[in-house]
Amino acid sequence: MSEREVVIIEAFRTPVGRRNGGLSTIHSADLLAEPLKAVIARSGIDPLEVGQVVGGCVSQIGMQSFNIARTAWLTAGLPLQVAATTVDAQCGSSQQATNFATSLVASGVVDVAVACGVEDMSQVPMGSSGARGQGLGNGIPKSYFGEYEFTSQFEGAERIADKWGITRADADAFGLRSQQLAAQAWAEDRFATQIVEIDAPDLDDDRKPTGTTHHVSRDEGLRETSLEVLGNLKPVAREDGVHTAGNSSQISDGAAAVLLMTRQKAEELELTPLARIIDTCLVGVDPVLMLTGPIDATQHLLKRNNLAMGDIDIVEINEAFASVVLAWERELGTDLDGVNPNGGAIALGHALGGTGAILTTKAVHELHRADKNLAVVTMCCGGGLGTGTLIERL
Repeated sequence: MSEREVVIIEAFRTPVGRRNGGLSTIHSADLLAEPLKAVIARSGIDPLEVGQVVGGCVSQIGMQSFNIARTAWLTAGLPLQVAATTVDAQCGSSQQATNFATSLVASGVVDVAVACGVEDMSQVPMGSSGARGQGLGNGIPKSYFGEYEFTSQFEGAERIADKWGITRADADAFGLRSQQLAAQAWAEDRFATQIVEIDAPDLDDDRKPTGTTHHVSRDEGLRETSLEVLGNLKPVAREDGVHTAGNSSQISDGAAAVLLMTRQKAEELELTPLARIIDTCLVGVDPVLMLTGPIDATQHLLKRNNLAMGDIDIVEINEAFASVVLAWERELGTDLDGVNPNGGAIALGHALGGTGAILTTKAVHELHRADKNLAVVTMCCGGGLGTGTLIERL
């Protein structure tokens, strides 16, 4: 056992709200403040024990600008002495925030850290931080095109489908699987230990608070569907493409937080860890295909820790597009048993910078619920990155 073994004490997430749904009226800092408060309150820890907060957010503009992790911490009424940083690793932002926080603890910079993430895509649309017309220049310089073709994530997903021979029928079947598993999870109350319910403000037609609130307690992306219904949806990237709104991730709002510390610190504070973080990684992959990062990240974690896929009980891999997960399945030579066992982003939603911490939360709680041992969390990220975290239940 390492002297600086990093353990997870608490992990909470909000429900994932659908676009313009129940969480679309709340400020991003107020949304993130709720799981931050939850991990502190549930653990009983003095918040001054926290050395640093590391948060993830993609569209750091408007209400998500000005270091949203710091703003949310202060909005939660937590101590001003605790510093916070917001990072951007695209879709993997809060998973990379978790990995950064893990490194801070493992290296001895701090004994306790909080990782977190948030995205309110209803109010701060995807791509808004780099939108044209703001007079701030483009995120991609002309010189980039001499090195790489610039593709969208939609086109990258279609090229992955081409390369791995993934058909529309394959993608639709996977989309249906996600919805069915998520519906089963909610029917069996599998998320009960991880959800922080939210009271969001009601707004009038001018988006001014009315003084009343509405309660959000469930993920909002679940839909009754069938292969027939999914088969009638139009492709979103190419006229003959395999991806539709029914087999791709949803635009969503959500947040999560994870409390980390050394095992020694947990013992000193008489806290019982939920899990330990064995290893983390961030890998670079082809930015044209863009979304193959989970393949390389998983292979990296397995090789470095002398493991095989058969050793992994649960995988939380972001369902950005069906082809991302299905290509990962084929390349790893595995099957989908234990993969996103309670549904993924196709059914539950993908709140960009919040998703990594949400997936980590789901993995830790599912390890305990299902009495399993090892989990891998992995995500594809815009620009050609892959995040990975290897977790063991304690």
